[in-house]
Formats: sequence, C-alpha cells, structure tokens
Amino acid sequence: MAKKVTISIPDMLHEKLETWRESFNLSKMFQDAVVEAIQRKEEFQKRIREDLDLGQIIERLRSEKMQSETNSLEAGKNDGIRWAKTAHYDDLQYALHWSDLENAAKDSILGHYFTTNASLSRLLQSNTYCDPKYALSYLNGWKQGVEQFWEEIREKL
Repeated sequence: MAKKVTISIPDMLHEKLETWRESFNLSKMFQDAVVEAIQRKEEFQKRIREDLDLGQIIERLRSEKMQSETNSLEAGKNDGIRWAKTAHYDDLQYALHWSDLENAAKDSILGHYFTTNASLSRLLQSNTYCDPKYALSYLNGWKQGVEQFWEEIREKL
C-alpha cells in the first residue's frame, strides 16, 4: 500500500519545479532517490559489519564504478531528450552532427547549454574529482538522447 509523504523544498526550487512539473514524474523520482539512498546506507552498514578482504573490496568498487558510469550515461540521455524537446531546429541539426564531445563546454553553439547547468559544468571541468570518463559517458548519453528524440519525430516533420 502506498503512503503519502510531504517534503519541503526551497522557494527557488519550487518555482523551477512548477515550470517543469509536466516533464517529471515526481513521485517516481522521489521513490528512486530514496530507494538508492537507503540501499547505499544499508550496503555501507553491511560492509562495516563484515570483514572484507581486498578481492571483495575491488569487486565492490568495480561494480560501483560501473553503476556510476551507467548513471552518467542515463542522466545524459535524459538531459539530451529534454534539451531536444525545446531546441531550435537549427540547433537540433547541429547537435545531431556534432562530434567534438571532449570540448563540449567550448562549443560555439552548445557550450552555453553545457556551462550554464551547474552540476554538468562541474562534471565537465577537468580539475574536479570526477573521472573524465563520467563526463564523456554523460555526453555520449546526451548525444544518444538527442538522436533518440530525432528518430521519433523526424518522419513527422
């Protein structure tokens, strides 16, 4: 049985949420975030209680790395679809043929989009703690999202 939960968010986030509300399944997003947070806590507590050897630690870190890369790809894909839905036709065509992923932030057409998103901007900066593979994974996902959107609508134009 489902239970209702009330959450508080800052006014600025609420304003943005109202603008984009139709684009999100907030209940699903919240559920996914809570499930992931609980799983992390439970796994962490379990690891503390167990005496792990080096092989187990390496295997766990490999698994977590793969999950992080997958999360980056999926986040990119979702953002790419979201961007494509509001992009000007010319920008959409540019993005479909764009291939210089390593210089996304410096791109004359798309760079503004990539640098004005705070979390994405941190991911793309080479001096952060993030593995550059995550940024590239995100950008590959973003491009896939744009391409997926285009495949859905191109025959209808």
